[in-house]
Amino acid sequence: MQTEALTGGFANPPVEASRGFRAALNALARPGTIETVAGAGAPAPVSTAAAVLLLTLCDAETPLYLAPGHDGQAVRDWIAFHIGAPIADAGEAMFALGTWEALQPLAPFRAGTSEYPDRSVTLFVEMEGLEQKGARLTGPGIREAAHLSLPEIAAFQANRAAFPLGRDFYFCAGDRLAGLPRSTMVEAG
Repeated sequence: MQTEALTGGFANPPVEASRGFRAALNALARPGTIETVAGAGAPAPVSTAAAVLLLTLCDAETPLYLAPGHDGQAVRDWIAFHIGAPIADAGEAMFALGTWEALQPLAPFRAGTSEYPDRSVTLFVEMEGLEQKGARLTGPGIREAAHLSLPEIAAFQANRAAFPLGRDFYFCAGDRLAGLPRSTMVEAG
């Protein structure tokens, strides 16, 4: 294990984890809202926002899928030391991390069942940038409409069509994150 794996965790875990959790909750409850987070630093190519989500939402009982490009020994060591989350295949994961392209196709990721729609995956999608423009979002948590720079539209429309089944998404760019739950309707902006 490299010494890089031993750094980058929360300096004050109770305080920083609660801030991270509040940001994650707010982002998913209010689609289109962009939250700024701090306090975590995983090895490249993991963004600060994705590192905060990993430290806040994952633990030793939440299987994690690492997409190509993010599945490297330094990232695995950091996860093992700070989180203890088991690395899993796409079909077994509760969380997944990677770029949009590397996470494709989405079909292997769990979307829940009619008896247990909550048994689905949450994807942490690493992006170059994140802005409140582009796709038009409507639905729960949005007063009238919101906008978010999504990597595409069709996949999120198909995800919404399967509601209450589907997957939930966090988009991460640097220290910024936004959420897109399966209940959100997405249209071209």
